[in-house]
Order: sequence, then C-alpha cells, then structure tokens
Amino acid sequence: MVMRLARLGSFHPTRLSFMRALLRELKQDNWRFARGDWKLNARGAGLATYEAYGPARRYTLVCFAHALPDELRSDRVIAERWDATFALYDGVPDPTEIARLRRNVPKQEAGRYRQTELVLARANRSGRLFEYTVAELARGRQPAADRLAESGYLMRTTAVYGNGKFGLSDYAALADRPEFSAPFRAELLTVWLIRWFTVDLIEHLARAVNPQGAARLAPARARRLGVGNATGLGMAPFLGRHPALLHCWIQARETALARVRAIANTTPTVADEFRHLLARAGVGLNQWRTADRGYEVRIRRLQTDLGKIRRRATAARLAEPQPWRDLFHWSQTELSIEGQELLISLLLEPHGQLVDELGAAMGCDETRYLRLRGDQSVAELRRDIARDYAWAMAIDYRSRAARARFWYVSEEKLEPRLGLRFDEPGADKELPLAFARDIKMLQQDLHTAAAGQTMAEFLRARPRHRQAARRAQLAAQLPYCEIRDNLISADLLPVDLLRCKLSFFGANKFDPKSDRWVRITMYQHAPLPYELAARPADDWHYPSQAAPAR
Repeated sequence: MVMRLARLGSFHPTRLSFMRALLRELKQDNWRFARGDWKLNARGAGLATYEAYGPARRYTLVCFAHALPDELRSDRVIAERWDATFALYDGVPDPTEIARLRRNVPKQEAGRYRQTELVLARANRSGRLFEYTVAELARGRQPAADRLAESGYLMRTTAVYGNGKFGLSDYAALADRPEFSAPFRAELLTVWLIRWFTVDLIEHLARAVNPQGAARLAPARARRLGVGNATGLGMAPFLGRHPALLHCWIQARETALARVRAIANTTPTVADEFRHLLARAGVGLNQWRTADRGYEVRIRRLQTDLGKIRRRATAARLAEPQPWRDLFHWSQTELSIEGQELLISLLLEPHGQLVDELGAAMGCDETRYLRLRGDQSVAELRRDIARDYAWAMAIDYRSRAARARFWYVSEEKLEPRLGLRFDEPGADKELPLAFARDIKMLQQDLHTAAAGQTMAEFLRARPRHRQAARRAQLAAQLPYCEIRDNLISADLLPVDLLRCKLSFFGANKFDPKSDRWVRITMYQHAPLPYELAARPADDWHYPSQAAPAR
C-alpha cells in the first residue's frame, strides 16, 4: 500500500522532514550566524560570506554573485552561467582560499575542489518577482505580501551538490559530526543560508537605485520568501539506488503514524491545535500555484478533501476514544490519495514529543547491507521473492509497454536520463534500475536450479543475477526498501520519484513543468538564520492565518 508510486508521489512534508529537523537541532544547540564579507557592486555582482558557529565547528557559505544577462538565465543542468554560485566551506576561508574559490566556484562542474568544500550550489533570480520586489523597496514601499506568498521565492537553486561529487568532501568525512549525521544536512544548511543571501541581495540592489530612500524588507515579508528549486531526472534514480536509506525514511514515517494512531485519548488542547492546523493548511493550499493541469485537479480535490476533514474532525469526535485512528481509517475510503497523505502530515504535527526522536533513525550505514549471503539456499530465496515480489512477478515483460523505457547516463552532464527503448538508441548502455524486471528474471532462473544449491554456487554459474539476488535478500530484511512499481514502464511518471524524495527534504508547492522535472519551494515562512535564537524553530511549515506586519 505505502510503496506504490501513486502514493509516494503524493507525499507531503512532515515534521520529520530534514529541513525542519535541522532547524530544531540548530536552535537546540545554540548555533549562531553572522554575515561576514559583503563586497557587491551596484549591479549586484561580487562576493558575500555567511558564517555558522556551532558548538564545535564553524562553516562559511561563500557566495559569488554575477551580473547575468536575462538571455543567459536558464534552469537547465546544461547551463554554464548563473546569477549566483555558492560553496559551503569547512571552517572560515582566508583571503588565499577565497581567491581559489573565486577561480573555481563560478565554473561549478568545471571547477576543481578540495575536501574543505562540502557543498556546491548555484541559483538564478526568479525574474519578474525579483525585479518587482527590488523596485518596490527602491520606492520605499513593501512588496505585496500576497504576491510574495504565491510565488514563495526570489531565487531558485538549479543544483545543490554534495557527497564527493566533483571532488567535494565525501559524506564519510562528515558522518561523525552531529550536525551532519542525518541525511542531507550540509546541503540543506547551504540552502537555508542562500535564503539569507537573497534577502540581502534585493535590499542591496534597492539601495543602489535609491541610496537614501530605499526600504528594508519587513521581517514578516522576508519570512514569506523561501528558496525555489528546479529538480529534474538527475535526482529520480536516488530512491532506487539507496534502498536501505529509503527503508529508514519510510519506516520512521510509518512508525510515527502508528504511534499517533495508537493514542487512546487526546486532550482538548491538542484537538484545538489540530483544528487550527487545518485552517493553516487551507491557507497553504490557497497559495499553491501550478500551470500543470493534472496538478491543478489534484489541488482542487485536495481543497475538497480538507473541507471533509474539517467537517469530520469536530470537537466532539476528537473527544472520543482513539480519535486519530478513527480519522485515519475514515480517510482511506473518503479522501483522495493526496488528501490521505496530507492528513498523515497533519496527524503528526501536534505530536512532536512523541515522534521527533524518530528523525535520528532516518540515516543508516548502507555498507552494512552490501554483503551478499552466499550460504542462502536457492529454495529460501525463491520463497522470499514469492513473498516480497509478487507484484513484480505479475508484470508481463513481453509487453512493449512494460519495457518501454530505459535509464542511462548523459555523456554531456553525467546525469541520469530516460530513453525510449523502441524509438531511441542507447539501450545497450542501460543502467541497472529495472529492479522488478531483474528480480523476475532471477526468479525464473532460480526455478531451474536445485532447491538445495547455495546462492554462491548459483551465482558462480549465473553472475548476471548478483545485483538482483542482493536486492531480494535486502527486501527480506527491510520491508520498505523497494518501490513496488515498474520503473521502465510506458506509464512511469518520474515526477513521482522526485516528489517523494523532496517531501522528505521538506519541500512543498510542487509545480511540475513536465513529467520529468518540477519546481518546488523550500524554507518558506521559516525563520532566517539571524532570527533563529529569538523565534520558534518549528512553527512555520503551515503558514499563519494572520496578516503580515508591514
């Protein structure tokens, strides 16, 4: 039920999402943040640095802003110039290091990096909203709050790289640091600091137009701005390639839901908070804009579902025994999958003391699962596959539709891509991402082998099945490790893979631009780094109903 793409592609962020867990922990550990260098000219080009001070270490976001002509601005991965480029540096770089970074970071993939560089990123301005906001501030006025909220960002990242790519520091070098032990913490710290830079940049450009009369962006307006992101096929295979990590993410989420459903009685305070969250979720839905027709339908249906939840979750019903269990079971027949998944996020929200500690279990040492059990018998693996992969056995790969696509790596950008098997060349370079097909082929050959034969003996004769055998053994241990759909079928929607992963990051406002790439918003309504000490760290995912202060 959980691991089907239609459901994974309907996930919403929860309080376990990585952005939210990061800010909670940064506040808990009393991190401090400061702007360092600010050397930008009147066109907004130059250098800026932002420093993060933790209990044991310092990190610096090094920003290079560029005066990019409009015609060169592109979200595509093949772009070679951007409005801003960034590196998260381990420590505080001296002038010599800044000069080295200046020679390399603006080149992005074409640059050369050391272990001191943890994350590499780039971003573009959001066009009309960026120029509108600068113009309003230059006139001494605040930009319209509703206009800021609808778009949700002034700049969007087009890539955020880490974990050893292009010579950056490997994750293994950071895994024992508490601040980075959970997944994607360095990357998401980078994005959060980039958000600060975007606010400073528009204020700088407004002052360049009107040095004496330009306004500062009001704090409530600034918090309405997150960071956009354009994400494509390069991210899509991640969930398939990291089955143990996927299991940890889903298991934490499902365990959190089980804990909430098991609550015997709720308190009036929690019930009131839940009903207030329903209203705030409605504000967020009204701000979710997309040009994708399919998603427009989903959003309208979600708004209808939210109304159903409000009518169901009366004070009287929430005062009954096991109210969350009953609300969950009701949703399975009365709401769309989108509505069911939004309800799950809302159910977890008032129960941080019960579920937040599960965030510590969302990372894992994947090397523990690399060893293949050679002593397992053919009969045992046949049994496990029959139990765990019945859905894969039901797919008929003689059908062209079932094997219509293939995954490969683009030579130009070294990024995963999808090809059409019967219309395009390159299937001979197919990546091993057709897990269902490969498991079925393994099972067919297992049925021709002696039941008592060991897998070591079987694979010595048929080495092409090694990866599939390891994966089947893993699925017997980790029930949430496998997406239970055909990843090479004609009806595959890669955007479902993207949304699943991005929901765990904490992204929202999913806006597909095709079935292969999506725009999202990150950190909208969150405190900015310089506000974290004075504001709540985790009351921002659902926007406030209050009008923003001017």
